[in-house]
Amino acid sequence: MQNVDYIIRADYLLTMEGDLSVIKDGAVAVTGSDIIDAGIFADISKKYTSQKLLSGKNKVVFPGLINTHTHAAMVYFRGLADDLPLMEWLQNHIWPAEGKWMNEDFVNDAVELACLEMLKAGVTTYTDMYFFQDTAGKKLEKLGMRGVLGAGVIDFAFTGYAKSVDDYFINAENLITAWKASEFVFPCIAPHATYTCGTDNYKRANALSEKYKVPIHTHLAETQFEVAECQRRYGKTPVEYLENIGLLSERLSAAHCVWLTDKEIELLAMKKVGVAHCIESNLKLASGFAPVAKMLKEGVKVAFGTDGAASNNDLSILGEMSTAAKVHKAVSGDPTVLDSKTALLMATRNGAEILGLGDKIGSIKPGKKADLIIANLEQPHLMPLYDIYSHITYCLRPSDIETVMVNGKIVVENGKPSTMDEAEIMDKARIWQEKIKSS
Repeated sequence: MQNVDYIIRADYLLTMEGDLSVIKDGAVAVTGSDIIDAGIFADISKKYTSQKLLSGKNKVVFPGLINTHTHAAMVYFRGLADDLPLMEWLQNHIWPAEGKWMNEDFVNDAVELACLEMLKAGVTTYTDMYFFQDTAGKKLEKLGMRGVLGAGVIDFAFTGYAKSVDDYFINAENLITAWKASEFVFPCIAPHATYTCGTDNYKRANALSEKYKVPIHTHLAETQFEVAECQRRYGKTPVEYLENIGLLSERLSAAHCVWLTDKEIELLAMKKVGVAHCIESNLKLASGFAPVAKMLKEGVKVAFGTDGAASNNDLSILGEMSTAAKVHKAVSGDPTVLDSKTALLMATRNGAEILGLGDKIGSIKPGKKADLIIANLEQPHLMPLYDIYSHITYCLRPSDIETVMVNGKIVVENGKPSTMDEAEIMDKARIWQEKIKSS
């Protein structure tokens, strides 16, 4: 028998491979950072032995959840300016707050709080669009969490980060070269949106993405304002405009995609552009309802994002799954739309694939990295149980997440983080709260 580092056993194993069938009394064998095997426990126990058996009744194991769009450091602006339209929220509240407070110390402390929240909620990888990403990368490597870190690009200088537009690209290239070989940090370039980035800067960002073969991430067609502004400036909708300047490709993941025509949906599918669906942020800012059912039907790969905690106000992918599955049924008038299996697929394998990480994470398969979640089903709100996929999408809460493994290492055990000091992180957040509140 082969000795492995861990054997993880559960009543239900969801690999998110093949036909998405449920493996009853399943197990996963892990050595180092990798999944060695997965299947029925009776078969796994005949081939492997381990001194570390993670087991227990009424448990489910599934891949780590993937948040495909957020602004992690904005967790310190949670609840700062609620119940406002997007542009008023950005221009009158968020951008001024960032201009005053955003620096390396802010990002260092805020990202730690965001990672704590996400890991405890089963999110093992996130895609970020922000600044000072080298600082965020160091934090991720220390904590043992994965991040696709997008170096933000906008058309105007930003105090303390970019004295000129050229600085954004210098910072982005430095990020890419510094982290290209990391197991945890995957560099990315992130032009903000069509209303904050001009054609030249989108093209420069795309050239950098092509040069280094890294992802490119942007907001796209989030609001009616954005669509109207793009048509005023360029005579095209945001999707048509990005296609015209050569941005649409498999390397691009686009956040929101709320206001799309049928033709644009076909274009996104044809160009293999991935979409980060951020339904709770879109609902809260009254941005609209993304045509997710149409996108999925046309073959667009759609995953979930939370957006930043300043506009959501949490970083829970479980929450996005539940909200999206229910809202799209109501919007379409079809209760079969976005079923519970599809929701978990979007939150795992789809997310990995649109980020270019489908060969590494997103499902439980030999050769992939051991990013795994164990949830405890012994809860009143999870009883009785007839369909495990339904329970995960409609009933499971972040507090039900018991164990989180990233890259073969346990980072949350019995609901408590093992690579960070939770009390210290909360204390730092209170200190920043007082600073920001008193300004």
